Amino acid sequence: MIPRTGLSAVSAALLAMNRQLEVRDVLQTIVASARELLGARYAALGVPDDHGGFAQFVVAGVSEEQWRAIGPLPRQHGVLAAMLEEATPQRLADVREDPRFGGWPGAHPVLSDFLGMPIADDEQVLGALFLANKECPSDAPDAAEEGKRCRFTEEDEELLALLAQHAAIALTNARLYERSRELTLTSERARIATELHDAVAQKLFSLRLTAQAAAALVDRDPARAKEELQEVAALSAQAADELRAVVTELRPAALDEDGLVATLRTQAQVLDRAHTASVTFSSHGVRALPAAQEEALLRVAQEAMHNALRHADATEVGVALLRSGPGAVLTVRDDGRGFDPAGVHGAGRHLGLVSMRDRAHGVGGRLDVRSEPGRGTVIEMEVPGG
Repeated sequence: MIPRTGLSAVSAALLAMNRQLEVRDVLQTIVASARELLGARYAALGVPDDHGGFAQFVVAGVSEEQWRAIGPLPRQHGVLAAMLEEATPQRLADVREDPRFGGWPGAHPVLSDFLGMPIADDEQVLGALFLANKECPSDAPDAAEEGKRCRFTEEDEELLALLAQHAAIALTNARLYERSRELTLTSERARIATELHDAVAQKLFSLRLTAQAAAALVDRDPARAKEELQEVAALSAQAADELRAVVTELRPAALDEDGLVATLRTQAQVLDRAHTASVTFSSHGVRALPAAQEEALLRVAQEAMHNALRHADATEVGVALLRSGPGAVLTVRDDGRGFDPAGVHGAGRHLGLVSMRDRAHGVGGRLDVRSEPGRGTVIEMEVPGG
């Protein structure tokens, strides 16, 4: 039975695990939470690979210098292998006395009492979590007696098993999130490749033909040759605009360094310079949001601006980001040709709207699209806060 004094700490640990979206962050949070809750000096979590080693291995209680001095990642052997292969907990008074113990590198800290727990999703073992060297509370009876140590108890094992169950959920969710991001990136690369072909490549082809026509007319019709060369200049400028826009989308957004507001402002400024249309940005009262929400807002804004500038022939595009309670509302408004949202048949536009809706729903938000032929388009996305 978990003492009531520890329930808030357990709740905080579980919430912390489920707030993370990146696998590495989830692993670090699991290890730090387990170490703190059970009062261990050391904690570690290994995610196995298919070659007898570990694809990822995170630790707590060991400094960066100590970790570098220890050397390569451990292999799947001894007690760690037992947790992975048998999917059973391991609680040992002294790991060094276990017949499976095979030693450790010279710089490795000395471990004695040991508590290990597999992290499993149904029958699949996702990782091995272990704690070592339980530290006595200052008011524990053993703490006053020199030479004595506290040991991991059956209650500790039950608590670690509870954490491991929730860790499996958090780790599985993080893996699914990273997989969805990979699929999204693949989709975006395919879309950008299509844009390069449809927009830039076709303009370059036209540019080549026009230049050839101008060369053929230079001697016999200088006036027409001059007109063709003016067309060459115009096509070159358009191709440059398209290429700049595509490169802008390929460049990773500096969300971590600059934040969402500064990143969106920069994106709008770049597009304003790259296109003949006016692109403006305004913001008021927006607080920092969870990373997933900020990325979703940025990508939807990019997609909406892309549609307005390349497909809608807009002359003005306005982007606004406003605070809405703990969350935010993004609005992208253009004066382009507009369309009927209920009757979209163009593949590019259709896929763009689907992608934007998926991004909004993926972070618990909503997306509204308002447009009419000849009346421009308004894209509005609202996301909750953290």
